[in-house]
Order: sequence, then C-alpha cells, then structure tokens
Amino acid sequence: MKRYGYGVDLGGTTCKLGLFETDGKLVDKWEIPTNISDEGKYILPDIAEAIRKKTAELSLKKGDLWGAGIGVPGAVDQNGVVNRCVNLGWGVKDVRGELSELTGLSVRVANDANIAALGEAWMGAGKGFSSIVMVTLGTGVGGGVIIDGKILNGFNGAAGEMGHIRVNPDETVPCNCGNKGCLEQYASATGIVRMAKLRLQENASKDQKWANAKKDSALWHHEILTAKDVFDDAKAGDAFAGKVVHEVCTILGSAIGSVCNIINPEAILIGGGVSKAGLILLSELEEGFHQSVFHACRNTKILLATLGNDAGIYGGVKLLLD
Repeated sequence: MKRYGYGVDLGGTTCKLGLFETDGKLVDKWEIPTNISDEGKYILPDIAEAIRKKTAELSLKKGDLWGAGIGVPGAVDQNGVVNRCVNLGWGVKDVRGELSELTGLSVRVANDANIAALGEAWMGAGKGFSSIVMVTLGTGVGGGVIIDGKILNGFNGAAGEMGHIRVNPDETVPCNCGNKGCLEQYASATGIVRMAKLRLQENASKDQKWANAKKDSALWHHEILTAKDVFDDAKAGDAFAGKVVHEVCTILGSAIGSVCNIINPEAILIGGGVSKAGLILLSELEEGFHQSVFHACRNTKILLATLGNDAGIYGGVKLLLD
C-alpha cells in the first residue's frame, strides 16, 4: 500500500505545500497565501484546511498518510516549539502540537533553511553526500547544516546562521540583526546592490583604469538596480560590475572557507535567488575560499543547489520520514 506525506514550507508571504509518496516522488504541489493578521493566528488553521482539502480531493484516507513536516522562519526547539517568528507575528508557539491537533496527523517542525538543506541533501544537489552545508542567498543569507543525514539544530535551534558570520569588523552600518559587518550585508541580494551603490558613489579611484570603468559602467543606467543586474552586467563584460562581483564573492568565499574549517562537509550547496547567477558565482568565490580554508578541507565541493523553491517541501517530508 502506498503511503503519503505532506511537506510544508511556510514563508511570510506564501506557504508552499507538497504531497509526496514516501519514496520521495512528488505527487502534487501548490501554494496558499500566508495570512499574518491578528498575530498570525490564522496561519496554522489555513494550512490544516489546505491539507484537508487535498486529502479529500485525492480520496486519501487517514491511514494512507504518514503525516506532515513543516519548515518555519525561526528557531525551533526539539519539541516543535517556535521561539519568535517576527515575519509571522508569532511569539512562542507550539507549532507541532497545534498543527497536529488541527490535522489529526503526526507533525514534525524545523527551521525553514534547515529543511531546505535537508531537501537538497535528500533529492537535490546534495544527494549521495552524508554531510553538507547549504547557503541560501536571497533577500538575506540563510543556511543549514546536515551531518550524517541529520539536521544540526544546535542548542536552541539556531545553528546554521551563515548570514550573521562577521566578515568586516570595520563596518559602520548595522545589519538587520543589530550587529555590524555580517555576511548578509555583502552577499545577499540586497547586500550586493548595497555594495554596488557604495562603489559607484565613492570618490574617483586613484587607479585611472577603474575610474574610467566606473564612469562607463552599465550599472549607472538601471532604473532600479538589482543583484541580477550586477551579475548580468559582469557577464556581459562590464569591468566595474565585474569588480563588484569579485569583491562580494571573495567575501562569500572566505566565509564559506571558514565554515568548512569548522564543519568539514563533503559539499557546500549554494541556493536562493542569487544562485541563479550560475557559474560566475562559483568561479568568483574560489579566491576567497582558498584564502581562508584549511588545507585538509580544500577538497570540499562547492555546487549550485538544484531544487529551487521546492527544496523546503522536499525537506519537510524528509523531516517527517526521519
């Protein structure tokens, strides 16, 4: 008899859901809006209703279902209790207990970046490796660590916060976390744009070559500059955009090298929207990586993640099966 499980990836705007067979085959996937009104009190009931509807639509019985695994944007303890999800309006919330009561199913809960890493390790670019680190480059920088096929949660569920590794002690602008000089301020999509604008606004370089490159750069001509624009212009041969890409990727590579020195994973996977830049991202971070990585960790593979926005739902159901 086939058994099924639900993978749920809860974000501040949308909630992604997937129905899987227990061998990892994706049967169906869909999204619902995340209703964060009234301190997010409708979120879990909405997820439970979405699961109920899909179960009825496919004429599945309760005995056919293994349960549901859900990733949430916050620190999660071993009991499935979330301690503060600012983007959802939650304080301390027993996600596991509440969703289980609403659905009548077994429920597992973990941080959203961690389940994305678990999904990639199971069915994505990390398949075949026992230990991986995933770095997600989006609006912020997130991360997850998988050791011997299991999520490394840390003391209170906050392990894998790659974005808040301090990479510049001289930074004067605070990160969203309150600290200064975090990786997120340089290698996230918003950080890359910030660095491009800073470099464009600097006084003329003493190096006439780069002063001319800045003057002629296509980066000046985007109505709303994005990280994609910076990488696309660099790929097109814009020397100044290339200089910005090299700078931010060197910082990223150095941080990844430091992570490898501590975790010693078989592979580093890079996902998130910025990873769509492709091979230029991997080639440009090599210098920073090799400058900081310990010699015994130099053979760590650095790969692009492959599951995209589906990584979280794959990870959710894998969390359940484990």
